[in-house]
Amino acid sequence: MAQQIERSNRGWIIALLAVVACVGFFIYYRSQHSVVLIHAARAERQDIKSTVSTNGKVEPTADFQAHAPFPGVVQDLYVEQGEQVKAGQQLVRMDDSGPLKDVAAAQASLQSAEDTLRAMQSGGTQDERLGASNDMAAAESQLKQSESSLASLQKLQAQGAASANEVASAQQRVTDAQTRIKQLQMRRTGRYSGDDIKTQQAQVAQARAALAAARASLDNAVKRAPFAGTVYSVPVSQYDYVQMGDTLLDVADLSRLQIRAYFDEPEIGSLAIGQPVSIVWDAKPSQVWHGHILQAPTTIIQYGATRNVGECLITVDDAKGDLLPNTNVTVKVTTLQRPNVLSLPREALQTDGTSSFVYKIVDERLVKTPVVPGVVNLTRVEITKGLQEGDEVALGSVTEAELRDGLRVKVKP
Repeated sequence: MAQQIERSNRGWIIALLAVVACVGFFIYYRSQHSVVLIHAARAERQDIKSTVSTNGKVEPTADFQAHAPFPGVVQDLYVEQGEQVKAGQQLVRMDDSGPLKDVAAAQASLQSAEDTLRAMQSGGTQDERLGASNDMAAAESQLKQSESSLASLQKLQAQGAASANEVASAQQRVTDAQTRIKQLQMRRTGRYSGDDIKTQQAQVAQARAALAAARASLDNAVKRAPFAGTVYSVPVSQYDYVQMGDTLLDVADLSRLQIRAYFDEPEIGSLAIGQPVSIVWDAKPSQVWHGHILQAPTTIIQYGATRNVGECLITVDDAKGDLLPNTNVTVKVTTLQRPNVLSLPREALQTDGTSSFVYKIVDERLVKTPVVPGVVNLTRVEITKGLQEGDEVALGSVTEAELRDGLRVKVKP
């Protein structure tokens, strides 16, 4: 009985192994003889270039921004936004009644300071000089009288008609009169010290500077265009009240523009002065401007909260007034360009560690073929070694089946 069970189990095992072998053979046969539908492309010669893109802002290289020179009212606005202006043309005028008063006050202060300085240099004002002259005349008259009285007493003393005390008193009056004259003479010639004169001279200089500033402010009441250009911004209207320093309008030469662009840190190593640039503005998506790198990044800065970027200056070589200042644009820099090179669609390139390969189609089978890639961009890859022009390679299966060496394939038309 046990032998019968053992023979029965052995039969089942043999049958199961036979089924597994049949299934495996079927799968192997199907894998070797089934055909996978794929997309394919041929190696062909094309111009290929490598590019990097980023955002940037348009800046005029010749820009004039008129600011209010003082708080007040916009009296006259001579231009409109978008208007072309010539060098020296009037743009805007501020109400200058306030600066006119300031100029008048500054002139009066200067006149007063200069008069005071002249008076100090000549010994005082006219009234003071007249008073001093009168005092001197009185002192001189007093001296003459005292000298005359002294002479009379001295004669009388010689005759014994006057005492020595009387003569001494008369002599003292003469001495006092002489002292008074000396004091008045010193007061006339040395009333003000050198330091007093210097202090007043400094006040005159300060008054002159204040007058120059007031006149400059008055002159600045009228703003003129420093060069020919376009009025691209007018944030104020006539009769608006503005504070000192507020922007009145902006003028720029729109044929002389540059772009300040910000490239992420991994990209700046490929940037160099003179590389060609294409420029796109979302407001005019069908138009493309062209330029070149004027200044490559020299350092890394933080842009926004998360980006570390290199700042780059780009010229706009074909600006004709149709690209506005302060607009945000997209720039694309061609960092490398190779003409007439053998290339494939980028999706054909496969990698295995540090090695690169493609699946070349030979007699309707895939052949794993090592290649050496060159320039790579978003859509194409240059092949410098491993393929010939016209070789057909697989891009991928239609059914997303895995590609492998030796797989039978059919190219989808």
